[in-house]
Amino acid sequence: MVLSSANKKYKIPMKIRAMILAVACGAALLISSAAKGAEAKTYQVTGPVLEINPTTFIVQKNDEKWEIARDKNTKINGELKVGMKVTVYYRMVAAEIEIKDSKTTTKSSTKTGTEAEDKKKK
Repeated sequence: MVLSSANKKYKIPMKIRAMILAVACGAALLISSAAKGAEAKTYQVTGPVLEINPTTFIVQKNDEKWEIARDKNTKINGELKVGMKVTVYYRMVAAEIEIKDSKTTTKSSTKTGTEAEDKKKK
């Protein structure tokens, strides 16, 4: 690599070039891992489709029936039909969080020591 500045040419040593490349690669790796860490964890459920509605569908997993919502952004590979075995990949995302006031009551003891010590004082 050669830099030129007003008729002067400067060579950048190979060690410095390697160090710049290593720092750039490390920064790219950190940025990509930080972006991936922000997403919610992906889960999956596999089983036959029992019912299909415009906004939901039901999948049987063992003895449980899973009702799963879908929207225009849901990717479906092929045509979804009742009876087909499917694997659904989903994320648990909060739709709403309601904060409840928690009133904790604690009883304070008037005793200064153990029960044995209290009996001795009497």
